Amino acid sequence: MVRPSRLWERRVLGALFPRQNRSGVGAARSSSTRAARLPRMEYQDAVCALNTLQTNASALEQVRRERGNPQLQLQAMKAFLQRSGLEVEDLDCLNIIHVTGTKGKGSTCAFTEQILRNYGFRTGFYSSPHLVQVRERIRINGQPISKELFTKYFWQVYGRLDETKDAHGGTMPAYFRFLTILAFHVFLQEKVDLAVIEVGIGGAYDCTNIIRKPWVCGVSSLGIDHTSILGDTMEKIAWQKGGIFKPGVPAFTVKQPEGPMAVLMERAREIGCPLSVCPDLEEYQVEAHPLHLGLAGQHQHSNASLALQLSQSWLQRRCFPGHLFLLPPLENGRTSQATAFQLSPFMVKGVKDTEWPGRTQTLFHGPITYYLDGAHTTRSMLACVRWFREAAAQQEHAAGVPAVRVLLFNATGERDCAALLKILVPCYFDFAVFCPNITEAMASSSAADQQNFNVTLEGVLTRCLDNQNSWKNLTGQEVEPSSGLLIPGSLPLVAGQRRTETLVFPCILSALRWITQGRDPVLDGPGQSSAPIPASVVAKAEPLREAAAIHVLITGSLHLVGGVLKHLEPSTAA
Repeated sequence: MVRPSRLWERRVLGALFPRQNRSGVGAARSSSTRAARLPRMEYQDAVCALNTLQTNASALEQVRRERGNPQLQLQAMKAFLQRSGLEVEDLDCLNIIHVTGTKGKGSTCAFTEQILRNYGFRTGFYSSPHLVQVRERIRINGQPISKELFTKYFWQVYGRLDETKDAHGGTMPAYFRFLTILAFHVFLQEKVDLAVIEVGIGGAYDCTNIIRKPWVCGVSSLGIDHTSILGDTMEKIAWQKGGIFKPGVPAFTVKQPEGPMAVLMERAREIGCPLSVCPDLEEYQVEAHPLHLGLAGQHQHSNASLALQLSQSWLQRRCFPGHLFLLPPLENGRTSQATAFQLSPFMVKGVKDTEWPGRTQTLFHGPITYYLDGAHTTRSMLACVRWFREAAAQQEHAAGVPAVRVLLFNATGERDCAALLKILVPCYFDFAVFCPNITEAMASSSAADQQNFNVTLEGVLTRCLDNQNSWKNLTGQEVEPSSGLLIPGSLPLVAGQRRTETLVFPCILSALRWITQGRDPVLDGPGQSSAPIPASVVAKAEPLREAAAIHVLITGSLHLVGGVLKHLEPSTAA
């Protein structure tokens, strides 16, 4: 086996894999030698190499350079795709369903994929972000690709890009670009019948938008998010989202506010794309029984309707290729109303069987009920609160006992945390707990999937303290300077002040263990490391120890939800 060079070792394996032989070899190697070496490495090695693309200096410089000229983003993506061995024309045979939106695009994709898989098609599904393991982003027939497949294709693609970087100024694609290219390779080589592709951010200049000829496009609910990239109004954001429309390709949207809808209509007219508005879910005809959705919450109804229209349009083209009557015309710049139709048994079963972890998900662990939803925008948080209040009330009524309510919250990026927390106040939580998206105090190599090198520990803990103070302000509590405690491993634990109901913990596992007070055995598994909790903080948990039931809402960030799921469902990290 050819051993890695010192450069490779330093960038990828150094700290996490000391067992590797450190003998250096020359940088100049033939393509065949590199190809023989790369696939031999393991899954965690691949993830560590992938993580270097989060902080790759040339990639970050390229992103900064392109920010002033968004068209460069697509040009760069096409160039990286070519260096990996594919042309944009190769993507045409993936029979793609391309979906954008602010809220619900992932759920829409999940509904769509499940429906078409029920018809017997071999499906590919590319989504972001992942919750526990990065391979979740690339699914075949609804399941994340195996570690073996991920590793195999990762080193194939990484090797080709690495071999050609010297001829292209040393550039490598950034993290999301690389995963998008990898997904295209996987779907083509695994010969899927179709690929459901979720847009990353925006649409017009998102790296998925190198797709030339999707079979159908969808737009889920629009809202305010990623304003530094997409714009600070819903109209500006709608312009970006409408950028995935393609000439002559049918597109569907859920009902939108008047301003954003007008922008989508204009984009469709300019591009020559027939755009239709989805009907309400209740308008579809179902033969034998009411329509049940596998995803909870009233807001999932519009996502399901969009998925039904996308699936129906795709099936029509598959079964009746070339029939232009399938494309509803634009009349005087207006959208048409999509028709509600009779649902097939495959569709009924599809929307019922859909699973999409981390979105309106409920887990029952003895006396503790966990409610997980990665809401991180104003509209999605409003939907989350409606779902939680209804679901928690039903659970309390069924159990016949009141429950202690706990909020576990974090948010990332440029989100307005105070605005999100304000929406959560009416849930009347007994405790509000804040922690960063760090899974445990002493992270192991198995945590590489959830590492983020673009933030600092000081920064994320400061944000948690800011969130704690925001909650105190919103709930009329006095805000005092926080006291810091240093715990082993140099991770600071900042506990909530006495006589308050808010606390900050340094990692997810510490927060969960404090909330559950030893009443959830899954959190005491071997190999899990959390910081010791001071006696003063333990004393605050007496109501939790005495409660007949505990309801925990985990929200604000999909990354937080993923870190929680890693502990609550250890099989997801296996």
